Amino acid sequence: MALPPDESVLDALDAYLEARWDGAAAQAPELPEHRPEEGTLVGWVRERLRELPAGPTRDSALQAGTLLREFRSRRSAWNAAALRLLDDTYTFVATGPRRHDDWAHDVRAVMHRSVRDPRGWIRLDGDRTGDVRDTLPAYPFDPPAASDFPARLRPVDADEAAGALAVMAEEWQAEPAPVRTRPDRDALLADARTLLDRYGPDARYWTNATTAQAGSDFVAAGLAGTRSHPFVTGAYVGGLDLLEDLGLIAVSADEVGVFWSIGAY
Repeated sequence: MALPPDESVLDALDAYLEARWDGAAAQAPELPEHRPEEGTLVGWVRERLRELPAGPTRDSALQAGTLLREFRSRRSAWNAAALRLLDDTYTFVATGPRRHDDWAHDVRAVMHRSVRDPRGWIRLDGDRTGDVRDTLPAYPFDPPAASDFPARLRPVDADEAAGALAVMAEEWQAEPAPVRTRPDRDALLADARTLLDRYGPDARYWTNATTAQAGSDFVAAGLAGTRSHPFVTGAYVGGLDLLEDLGLIAVSADEVGVFWSIGAY
């Protein structure tokens, strides 16, 4: 029977590939000698690392990014669902530990990137290395004080939360194929439910959508039809204004998940 690889080895591989994707000159981690009983993921990535061009070049960064995406998809079903559903639009996806009764403090920590995913799973965060974070550490967020969260959030049930997640696969402007019209609509909703299943059957969900109420149908409304209490910064950065956002927060006894779609113009 195949044994799972050491998670620390997978974490090291993930960090190495992410650094190469960012264009950094990184040292490859030392991998254990191949053992037939070890499983296939380490062996699979070992072979592909041999094909990766040396040095921090544009070509090697692109190839490292492609390899990293496939590696993360193979590592867990949760990673794969996140990438399929939300990797093609401007989204922020991250989970952190829950350490406070008032979980708003934990959500703020996730938005400020001051905590890591407790399980080492994927974070979708295209702004993580941007220079703007030198002056706006939480960019693209300008999170309110924890005490202000109740005024900006509304509770939703698990089905409504899945719908909110699914429409984050849409663009805010000129979306040619809203989720409600797509032939893979059910598959997108299934991926959304996979993401939410992580937080368990007792998880609770909140959104910043101003129209959220019992029976809200985010898929029918579409992303462009959603209005919300803003959590994003009003700063004009790099030629972009962040004018719209839809967020979903998942809260369990141990974790908080933060899923956000951002409209930038």
